[in-house]
This record gives sequence, structure tokens and C-alpha cells, in this order.
Amino acid sequence: MMASQTSLPGTIRKLDEVVVNRIAAGEVIQRPANALKEMIENCLDAKATNIQVTVKQGGLKLLQIQDNGTGIRKEDMSIVCERFTTSKLQSFDDLNSIATYGFRGEALASISHVAHVTITTRTADSKCAFRAQFIDGKLKEAVKPCAGNIGTQITVEDLFYNINTRRKALKSPSEEHAKVSEVVSRYAVHNSRVGFTLKKYGESSADVRTPPNSSAVHNIRTIYGPSIAKELVEIEHEDSRLCFKVHGFVTNANYSTKKCTMLLFINHRLVDSTALRKSLDTVYQAYLPKNSHPFMYLSLEIAPQNVDVNVHPTKHEVHFLHEDAIIESVQTAVEAKLLGSNSSRTFYTQALLPGVSFTEDDKASSSGSGDKTYAHHMVRTDSKEQKLDTFLRAPTTQGAGSSNQVSTTNREGRADRNEDNSAIEVFIDKEQTTSSKEDTEPKTQQKQRQIKLSSVLSLQQTVKDDAHKGLTEMFRNHKFVGCVNEEFSLIQHQTMLFLVNTTTVSKELFYQILLFDFGNFGNLRLSEPAPIYELAMLALDLEESGWIEADGPKEDLATYIVDFLSSKREMLEDYFSMEIDQNGNLCTVPMLLENFVPDMDGLPMYILRLATEVDWDVEKICFESFARETSNFYCVKKSLFVPTTESVDKYKWCTEHVLYPALRTSILPPSSLANDSRSVNS
Repeated sequence: MMASQTSLPGTIRKLDEVVVNRIAAGEVIQRPANALKEMIENCLDAKATNIQVTVKQGGLKLLQIQDNGTGIRKEDMSIVCERFTTSKLQSFDDLNSIATYGFRGEALASISHVAHVTITTRTADSKCAFRAQFIDGKLKEAVKPCAGNIGTQITVEDLFYNINTRRKALKSPSEEHAKVSEVVSRYAVHNSRVGFTLKKYGESSADVRTPPNSSAVHNIRTIYGPSIAKELVEIEHEDSRLCFKVHGFVTNANYSTKKCTMLLFINHRLVDSTALRKSLDTVYQAYLPKNSHPFMYLSLEIAPQNVDVNVHPTKHEVHFLHEDAIIESVQTAVEAKLLGSNSSRTFYTQALLPGVSFTEDDKASSSGSGDKTYAHHMVRTDSKEQKLDTFLRAPTTQGAGSSNQVSTTNREGRADRNEDNSAIEVFIDKEQTTSSKEDTEPKTQQKQRQIKLSSVLSLQQTVKDDAHKGLTEMFRNHKFVGCVNEEFSLIQHQTMLFLVNTTTVSKELFYQILLFDFGNFGNLRLSEPAPIYELAMLALDLEESGWIEADGPKEDLATYIVDFLSSKREMLEDYFSMEIDQNGNLCTVPMLLENFVPDMDGLPMYILRLATEVDWDVEKICFESFARETSNFYCVKKSLFVPTTESVDKYKWCTEHVLYPALRTSILPPSSLANDSRSVNS
């Protein structure tokens, strides 16, 4: 009797609609990056020219996308999150000529079944925006009017809140954020006419930012780096027999990496093709070292009737006719381009640095030999020798290459001024200074303030631990030869001549001065207090500030910067000798080196970056990021103005008699400089 009961078939039941929808949603939306991909495609279908993405915890807590597209009509808001509702498809035959990204009408529906969705939208002919909240594809409450810009903002909160197994199976928020960033980066390269911005919630700096009406190469340079962009070759190929054409950019034989990066778009849809990737990788095997791979961006346009886009729930894969023939044709086109661009190769060598150990046996054999010592084996200069112009007055006491008019007040109170006082003037106000004089000059003993902050001591120890022995010995005993230009100088060590990037090493020098002389800086007093509000407005007007309309009015941001820096007034003055008065004016900046004043053209961006790029919450990170931003302001840079004879004399004197003597006594070069031939090269 029991056996007969256990062998009975189970009853077939129709699943509840909520269960069906959640199963379908789990297939379409596998992780935050899938949800974002669907929403970006909706923005592009809506003809948006600016797309902003904000994420929190990798998109699991918050995933928000805003565009300036056509928007959604109020009448359509009630069904916008229902399954199989779309404005891009009417009949099944339309799939044969589909030219938009979306067509199934499942994206928003799927998201609403696994998250809380809020949509705010406004069309061009609407007087106001409308907001609605959705759960399980249905309106939570009536659509409400509200204020809003033209376009659509979709906010997805608590993704997979009702599917615990899926949420637990996802990787860490940082890895999910990396996948989100990858999706935004790829669409930004392909849709260069559209501006993309990706930010973490609550942060002012963007992880990805590309301007509208840009180019694919410019966006590749911005996102993936100049090392890739400078090695790109363009691919342009069309095959009328197979009804397809391909356009894109691939790296030549000078670039290689351990992981293949392939951006593939078929009919403007981001997809992956293992067969195409492997075939192109095979082509590069003849040009690149073993286990090295290229960077490739390819956009294939195939006749819509030859492509089946409805083969994968996330539309990550597509099938198309004559797949093998098309892949072979693309492979042939890439190979032909590589053959044509192989006329030259670039080989990178590591800089030859001093510090090689010399054994006692070698010394004995060299000293005991009777061989003649030739001139090119001899050290022709002594690093301790001084030139006559060391004892002469500087052209003016100024920063290297600075275009500002500067005056200094010495200890007796006498002022040396330029006749042109149209620009910012700076006075050395405080006797307590950081000396950069050479060891042979007398120094005034100053009572140093002892800093016992564990964060500062930890940063100092990090610098000491990372110091490169060979570079330290070279800078300690170098002989300055001359300036090549504002960015590069020549020095000699022993019998070798080195080309040094003054910008890079001076940035590291000022960073270390800020750490090791912490709280013991002199003052550089501005002739007139500079309003922080006006400095912030000047910075926001610059392209390098990255300001866009979505960031809010410039006036509000400038006011925020004034209030924020004023709230840090006591710490800035105590630790960094930066005085801000009660009216929000900057009165002084720190004097890091005697006889050196930074280029005041960079002061507005410095003030802006202090407020936006310094992490003020954690003490150690705060001091480190503050020192980095300050050293970037103080370091010697190429002037934005056409150099005059006077300005050239100024930066040359300052470089030779202020900066490089300070390098001899004050810098502990990090190991990264030894591995970067662009900083120090023989």
C-alpha cells in the first residue's frame, strides 16, 4: 500500500505570478552591472546626451541613473514597470529590423521585482516632472507631480532585498563597483557623443568622467590611460558580400598586457564573442611576447535581419549569420593593419642607477693595477664645490618659473619689490623657516616644535622604509650641471650624467618637507588677503576642475568651499601656517623652502582641491592627502605663459640654488622613482 502511494506522480500546479516574475527577474538581472547596462541602454534609446550614474555599496544599496533624454509620458507611468511593455516593438517581425537597444520590455519590470524602484521623469512639453514608486511591477501609490529637469532619473534601492541567496552569492561591494565601472567605461568609449559620469554616493570626485561630443580615442585615453591611447591604430573594413562593416581601434605591437581587454559592440550592443576574441588573440601571438595580450575596441555593424539578439536573457550574446566568415574577415583586416604598422618598434629600458656594491677585491685590483686612467673614467667635478654666482643675490626671491610678481621682506624689514605690482605679492613674514642652504653655510638654530602625532610619525616612517639607497646616494653627492627647461635638469654623479624630471622630484621633495617639518613652517603672507570665494570661482571656471551643471551652481559650491575651509581654520594655521581670517580670506600659505615661492597661478585649483580631494575624516589619510595636494601646488611646473628672458633667469637660479641644494640634503627618494625612467634617466 505504501509503495503504491510513493509512486504516484506529483501534481502540476501553476506558479503564482509573483514567483514567476521573480524567477524571470533573476535571469535578466544577475548583478548590479546587468541592471545598470539595461538602464544605460534605455537612456541611449531616449537620445540622452548626458548620463550620470551614482552607486552605493557597488550598486546593491543604491543604483541611480539620470539622463537628459526625452523622458516618459505621464500616461505611460502606470505600466512602465510591467513586463512586456515597450515603445520599440509592436510585432514579432519587428525583431528582424530592430535598431534599438531594448525591445522586450523586461528591464524595468525585472528590476522592480527584486528592488525598490523610484522613477522621476519629465518630457519637453510637460510643465513639471512626475514621480512614481514601484514594487513588483505595480505602482506603490499614485503618480505625483514634482520639480525636475527634462529627462529621467531612475533610483534602484536594496537590490535583491527579497532574494537572500542571490545577494549572498554576489561578490564584495568593491568588486561589484568594479563591474559597474567597467560597463560605464565601455559604453562611454562607444558612445563618445554622450557624456558619462560615474560617482560613488557621497563622494565629490568621479571614478569615470567623459565629456559630451568627445571621440573614442580621447575617451580611451581618459579611462584606460595614455599608454594605450598612444599605441592605437584605427581599423576600418567593410564587406558588401557578407553585409557587414567594422570600425574600431586596436593596439599595435608596442603595447601588451597580461590580460586581454576587448570592447566588442555588435549593432551598438555591448556583447562578448569568445570565438572572435580567440581568433584576434591568435593574430597577436606573432607580434607580442608570450602570454601577452592587446587592447581592442571593435564596433561591428551587421544587417539587422542577419542578427538574432534574442538568444540570451541579459542580451550578453548574439548570434548572426555567416559568423565564421565574418570573424575570418575581421581577423584578416586586423592582421593587415598590424603588418602595415610594424615599421618601427619601441623598446623600454630601465634607467641605469648608481649604488652598485663594490667589493674589496675589486678595489684592491683597481688600485694596484698600473693601467692608465682615462679622462672619461674620472670624476671631473666635486659636489661640494660652489660657483661664484651662489654668493650673488637672486634675480628676485621667487618660485621657479612663476609668472607672478613677488616681493620678500628680509629680517631687517627691507622689502625688495618688482616695479609691476599687478599680480599677487608675497611677503616672508615669519623668521621660523625651513632652510635649504648647503652644509657649508652657517644656519641659525631654531627651536623645533616636537610633533608626536602617531599618524605623522607613521607617514614619516613609511617614507624612510621606502627610500631607495642608490638614488639617495646619487642626490646626496650630485653636481648640478644645468637646466634643460622648466621640467628637466641635468646632474652629474661620479662619471655619469643624469636627466632628472624636476617636476616629479620637487613634488616628492615638498611632500617629504611637509611630513618631516610638520607644524614648523614659516609664512608666505599675501600682500592683500585673497577671498577664498573668488579663488574657488576662478577654479570652477577652469576645464580641469571637472565642473558640470549637475554639480550645482558654481556660486553655491564656492560658498561651501569658503565655509568648509573656514571651519578648519584653527588646524590649518596651527599645523600648516595657512591663515584664514574671519571674512573667509586667505592671508598666508606655508613657506616650505627659504627663497622659494610657488607659482600663484595654481592657487585657485589648490584651494578647490583642498576642499574636494582631501579626506578630512581620517587623520592619517587627511595629512597624507593634504601633503600630496600641497606638494602638487608647490612643485616646479612648466609655465602656462610664454617665457621671457627675466622669467627664464629666475627659474634657472631658483632650480640651481634652491631646489637642487634642498634635494641634496632633504629628500629620501622613493623606490618608485628608480623604476620610472621618465623621472631619472642616465
